[in-house]
Amino acid sequence: MALSSLTFVRCIELLDIRTVPGSVTRSRLLQSDTAAIEAEVLGVSSIRAPSRRFPSTAVVAVLSLLLGSTVEAHVGTGLAGGFGSGFKHPLIGFDHVLAMVSVGLWGAFLGRPLIFALPVVFPAMMVGGALLGMLNAPMPPVEVGIALSVLVLGSCIALSLRAPVWVASLIVASFAVFHGYAHGKELPSAADPVGYSFGFVLATGFLHVLGIGIGFLNGRPGGILVTRGMGALIAGAGAWFLGRAVAF
Repeated sequence: MALSSLTFVRCIELLDIRTVPGSVTRSRLLQSDTAAIEAEVLGVSSIRAPSRRFPSTAVVAVLSLLLGSTVEAHVGTGLAGGFGSGFKHPLIGFDHVLAMVSVGLWGAFLGRPLIFALPVVFPAMMVGGALLGMLNAPMPPVEVGIALSVLVLGSCIALSLRAPVWVASLIVASFAVFHGYAHGKELPSAADPVGYSFGFVLATGFLHVLGIGIGFLNGRPGGILVTRGMGALIAGAGAWFLGRAVAF
């Protein structure tokens, strides 16, 4: 195998270095240059030892990918479209989750027909609110309305309020408009608004069913105290949401 002219020159320099004893620096240079020349002669100069930084580099890359995916859903093209994205969206807002579960739980307190009617009224009016949001119709402060929904519905559960059918339906319908409006403002940026809307409404229905399921505790000894206690906690969370909404 032919050596490059640069390698030949380095060999000559190494011969000169060998003639100068007692130099630590020249000794180290000799060792490093000898290794470099051996690598070139053997044709392995391009082969490097595995990097010890690979694990940390891989972790950073994975985190960057995950964070990038999270941010991408809210910037640029807007919401990620499709059924799956719409189904997950109601589950990531704690105020929305509490309000939707409260609708089912309060319906369980009220019994028939509201145990079935309220979980239908809320999604139906939420769709109406979403249309208002898409049209950018004027509304009172939406975040305040959402916070009030958690506070009022939680209080109704905590107090075991037995409202007439029309009053309970009006309360739930009014708050549903605020929830729908908030998501309707985001909906036009979704890649697949129809699939997104279907997933969103279906997830809302599941949260109502969850609330109804919790309400079955009322038939157990001491269960009503548990559910009313949960209502008090929900109302407390609503008061905290309201404080934040008013502050901002």
